Amino acid sequence: MIERAPLLNAVTHVLMIAGLLIAAFPIYVVFIASTHDLPTVNRVPMPLWPGEHLVQNYTTVWNKSDFGAKMINSLIVATGVTIGKITLAALTAFSIVFFRYRARMLIFWAIFITLMLPLEVRIVPTYAVAADVAEPLRWLVWLFGFELGIAPINLLNTYTGLILPLVATATGTFLYRQFFLTIPDTLVEAARMDGAGPLRFFREHLLPLSRNNMAALATIMFVYAWNQYLWPLLITTDARMATATMQLQKIVPGPLFGQPPVWNEAMAATLLVMVPPLLVVIFMQGAFVRGLVATDK
Repeated sequence: MIERAPLLNAVTHVLMIAGLLIAAFPIYVVFIASTHDLPTVNRVPMPLWPGEHLVQNYTTVWNKSDFGAKMINSLIVATGVTIGKITLAALTAFSIVFFRYRARMLIFWAIFITLMLPLEVRIVPTYAVAADVAEPLRWLVWLFGFELGIAPINLLNTYTGLILPLVATATGTFLYRQFFLTIPDTLVEAARMDGAGPLRFFREHLLPLSRNNMAALATIMFVYAWNQYLWPLLITTDARMATATMQLQKIVPGPLFGQPPVWNEAMAATLLVMVPPLLVVIFMQGAFVRGLVATDK
């Protein structure tokens, strides 16, 4: 039975509208600042209505900062990280749930504990490995008493170096594991009686059933990878490999460079960088919500 509570509904809508205004007002201010010239933006208080320099500011930022190439770099990195995270998380959860071996729960909890170790904590060893991928292999060979000359493998200033260290995801593994645990044993037995092997069962049964989970995870991970700043800043020294998020630091030079911040151009650049993940969230919203709350597996 659904009770009608007009007063409660009205209060709920007022709170939702208030929350929307609080969340959207800073973005509105950023947009307004990106449409004015610098003296107007520095005025106190700044006008809260659009100015006449919108096209000029966005054109200046796009051309001065080479945002076209940087957007492509960010798109490649975000797409690669998203695909890698979905693939690795699905295969890992599939192994933990559907294969019976002794160390599977130990492996799961070891992966789950890494949620407490963000990239910033392990940034130094991750960089050391990316600078020479063959170094751990040389140490392993040395422990067994062998000497093996392996040439250094450098992943700095490469898409592989930007993508590979970000591919592992405990969140994705946990999300897929929780979904795979809801798969009935009868479906597994039916697939086995039909002659389906593990990979066929994974490809033809589990992946179609987990489309919503895949969409939810892809949305989260694309935004996460697009907004990465510290790792691309550390691993790239070649300006051609810079991402769009890294490029924002050059729009606001600050006093260290002897120049005043050009805030109107900085706000325009911020909105440009924000557009791709925003579009992904808008277009994936339905599948994202279904992947998080759907119960009819």
